Order: sequence, then structure tokens, then C-alpha cells
Amino acid sequence: MREYARVRHVDAKENRITIERENGTLQSYDPRRLSGVSVHSEVEREFSKGDRIQFTAPSKGPKVANRELGTVKKITSGGDLEIRLDSGREVRFNVREHAHLDHGYAVTSHSSQGQTAERVLINVDTEKSEVLVNNRFAYVSVSRARHDAQIYTNDGGKLSHMLSRESSQPTATEVEQQPTAPKTEPASLREVRSSEEEQGNSLGMGLA
Repeated sequence: MREYARVRHVDAKENRITIERENGTLQSYDPRRLSGVSVHSEVEREFSKGDRIQFTAPSKGPKVANRELGTVKKITSGGDLEIRLDSGREVRFNVREHAHLDHGYAVTSHSSQGQTAERVLINVDTEKSEVLVNNRFAYVSVSRARHDAQIYTNDGGKLSHMLSRESSQPTATEVEQQPTAPKTEPASLREVRSSEEEQGNSLGMGLA
């Protein structure tokens, strides 16, 4: 069962965080001993009928997947939503039951995998590292389009080189042979950082 809590204190030296649970009680723990925790930041979003949205977390309630896209068909002042998913299925729920929504006019190339669109607008910042801009990013982004893909970049002269770079992903054997790095970063900070990297693993692209 999903439960929400708010981080109230981080003790980097002792590698412990203190959270406030929904019932108001405080609890401190070592994040290395508790798995299955997702970190989110609260932001305000305004939605209207006709808006394109994406789900930023899966849910067993309305039965939606992470990064699934849809269109708002109906919305009430009380937070009741009716959304038509791109798959054709319609879901109805109150935003208090599932608040993990964002605008779906642009998505990262990582979260666009498995999706297709008539036209794709791709934003490529050549100042980004090879972890973000490489041949895998180029393939995933361009192959989303059925008929048209347009690339927008800050430096056309560097674009070809940046998109032809190999995406170096170590094999399981290579990982096994690598020496274990010293754990210099507190686990609590690693947990937050990994969540941020997962959500922004690639540059943005627009689907139309």
C-alpha cells in the first residue's frame, strides 16, 4: 500500500533521514535498510479540458503505467478527472487518489520508448555529456516518428559528431571485473540523486 511522507531532516554524517508520516508522527531510518522508496518534488500544475498529460508514476487504481500519455476529457473543481489514454482506454479518478501528473506536450527520449507519433520535434543540446547525447539517444528519438522528425539544436556544426557517439554501457562481465568504488556519498543522497537521474535520463522531445 502506498504511503506518502515528507522529509524533515537529513543527517549525512550518520546516514539517516527523518520523515513525517501522514499521521503526523516522525520516524528516522537508514535508507540503505529500506527499499522501494520513490522520491518526488511537489510542484503546481494547472490542467484544462483538452490538455495533453503524462502520468509520472504507475498506479494500480486507475491502472496506468509510468509515463503513459493521454488527453483530459473532463475535469471538475473537486479534482475529478476523466482522461482518454493514447491506447484508447478511458480512466476516471480524483487527483487526490493519484497526484502524479504532468503536462505531456514534451517528454524525455528515455520515457518515449515504445511510443509513436505522426511528427516529432527533438531538442538536442550539444553541451550535454555523452551520457545524454549519443547514438542511442538519436535512434530512440528519431524512430518515434511515423512521418516527420525535426531536430532543433544550439550548434549545428557539432550535431553530427554528438549524435554519432557510442553510448558506452558496460556489460555484466565488465561490471563484475571493476573494483568496488569507495562509498563516499551518503546513501540518502544517492537515493535522491538516482531518482532525479531516472526522471531526466535524456533530453526532451515533443510528440504531435
